[in-house]
Amino acid sequence: MELLSTPKNIEINNITCDSFRISWAMDKGDLERVTHYFIDLNKKENKNSNKFKHRDVPTKLVAKAVPLPMTVRGHWFLSPRTEYSVAVQTAVKQSDGEYLVSGWSETVEFCTGDYAKEHLAQLQEKAELIAGRMLRFSVFYRNQHKEYFQHVRMHCGNVMKPSLKDNSGSHGSPTSGMLHGIFFSCNTEFNTGQPPQDSPYGRYRFQIPAQRLFNPNTNLYFADFYCMYTAYHYVVLVLAPKGSSGDLFCRERLPQLDISSNKFLTCCVEEGELVYRHAQDSILEVIYTEPVDLSLGVLGEISGHQLMSLSTANAKKDPSCKTCNISVGR
Repeated sequence: MELLSTPKNIEINNITCDSFRISWAMDKGDLERVTHYFIDLNKKENKNSNKFKHRDVPTKLVAKAVPLPMTVRGHWFLSPRTEYSVAVQTAVKQSDGEYLVSGWSETVEFCTGDYAKEHLAQLQEKAELIAGRMLRFSVFYRNQHKEYFQHVRMHCGNVMKPSLKDNSGSHGSPTSGMLHGIFFSCNTEFNTGQPPQDSPYGRYRFQIPAQRLFNPNTNLYFADFYCMYTAYHYVVLVLAPKGSSGDLFCRERLPQLDISSNKFLTCCVEEGELVYRHAQDSILEVIYTEPVDLSLGVLGEISGHQLMSLSTANAKKDPSCKTCNISVGR
């Protein structure tokens, strides 16, 4: 049987977090003969790869020949925001069951995308299932080392500046490495109604009245839901003043929440006053997208311990947790 031509001019487009479309050119005489495509897909190694995951192995896909371009989809071998290399080979299945194959094409590289809004909406639904009852609170707080606040006072005009979000949480989160903000907490102890006296981030705590950051002129967005091989889970939310650059970024990429009616963080008018509540059973990480002047709150030292084991700095999400993973790339 006549040999097959080697596929050439590989094109990759319509890339999402767990799919892509691929096409290539082959000799006209091969179009009617080819019965199968072989696709060799490999993840590029990354020094920041999740060391807890099983080592990824090359994926060889076999597909019946269809008109090109064809869509390759699969959350079991494609992860979001990950670099891959791909090569293709065409084949004719013969009467004896063996394949006549072409040579392998050149190898091309591409990077998968972030979670889209519909994927984040699935994460949000999962997070809502374990959020628990709502508890009242009155302040947002941020723990850091003493040196951090000294630097803010001496070199930043007493103003905390937004910084680029790290890569903690879901690998597909569109905020990681893209959104600038300041991390705050708001969780309280259910028996005291006050912030806990322990923190993984430092012994000095800045507290600011909740209405300074969260009010009817603020938009609220759901950004992520994850755990770090633990029983407790984290929900990442974004607070952005309406019309700000952070608000515009989030509006395009994240599900927006009703500030007065959601399962995580609410701001409601009750008897003429703003009342704030947070979910009891999730640890909330709240990103505020604008600078914050220290004069708007109070700074003090906590009496508890610095629990480094609870730090989420660049924390990797547990890809096997059924509570916080969805059926797309991890």
